[in-house]
Amino acid sequence: MKTYFGFGIAPSMFPANCSIRKEELTPEAAKAVVAEGIVPCLNPSHKASIDALQSRFGIFVEIPTKAPVVLVAIGERVLVMGVMGLPRLEGRHEYTEAEVVGAKFTFSLWTVSA
Repeated sequence: MKTYFGFGIAPSMFPANCSIRKEELTPEAAKAVVAEGIVPCLNPSHKASIDALQSRFGIFVEIPTKAPVVLVAIGERVLVMGVMGLPRLEGRHEYTEAEVVGAKFTFSLWTVSA
């Protein structure tokens, strides 16, 4: 079973007819899912957000050189990280420690079944 990791989902990622179960996770539970092995579906331009994830929670995720096209099959799942409170990076390439500490991170696991 593959587990994808990304910042968002789109309807095109899922089979036409399926059921999807969404479960909220703690950062510790998300870290355990990542430790089991994930397929990153990230855009390389989001490096600063991944760096924030690493510094805040110690969760290490490889950043692909190109954002992949993801098709989640029956039995697979997507770990989604949401972030609120980080400003747009304009003219810089990383967040300050205070910005990372002040941001709200959420994790949810979306599991696909028939």
